[in-house]
Amino acid sequence: MKILFLLLISTILFAQTGLDELVNPKDLIPDIAIDLRYSTPNHSFLNIPTKGDIPLPKFYTCNETLVLLKMANALKLAQDYLRTVTSHNGKNYPKGIGIKIWDGYRPRAIQYLFFAIYPNPTYIADPASGSMHNRGGAVDVTLIDLATGEELAMPTKFDDFSAAASHSNNNLTQEVINNRDLLKYAMSTIANLNIYGSEWWHYNLSDASSYPLQDFQMK
Repeated sequence: MKILFLLLISTILFAQTGLDELVNPKDLIPDIAIDLRYSTPNHSFLNIPTKGDIPLPKFYTCNETLVLLKMANALKLAQDYLRTVTSHNGKNYPKGIGIKIWDGYRPRAIQYLFFAIYPNPTYIADPASGSMHNRGGAVDVTLIDLATGEELAMPTKFDDFSAAASHSNNNLTQEVINNRDLLKYAMSTIANLNIYGSEWWHYNLSDASSYPLQDFQMK
């Protein structure tokens, strides 16, 4: 009875929220991992050169993200599926596999900064028209072992702006190809999200560009 009550309350709350509202995906998917690389120096954005021990800049103010409710619902479908994958690549995953979000909603001001540093629209959307991230309609993700939190092996590091990050790159071990394919299946087939050919980690809503641009920092 308690579970049914909680489910009813959850359904009512989300039913009252428009699909174009930005929400915290952990409210809907408690076991989804959040590791916003731009909120720490632990990112490889454009391999920004630093001097001595000076750390890479932090572009975000905290390790919390937002996405459109429509995206959160899609991520839940993918996570619910991946949680059932307890065997993959000859390895056992007793709690299943899960999603880790590296980036979700991105303030438009940050988009301007990124584009000023590296004005290449293949990897950085022109802020004049805006990125799907600026609308909360895109996510950058990878896969983890839900039991340990360890990331599965993927083709490249996050933000590797090279041909190696492309979905067409098959100069990889079979394990890595299988991991990329599992992520692609969960996100594109199960969750019905679009892939981006140049970046294996990027997925977006098919209508992401129709949502309004946003420009505020998380606190």
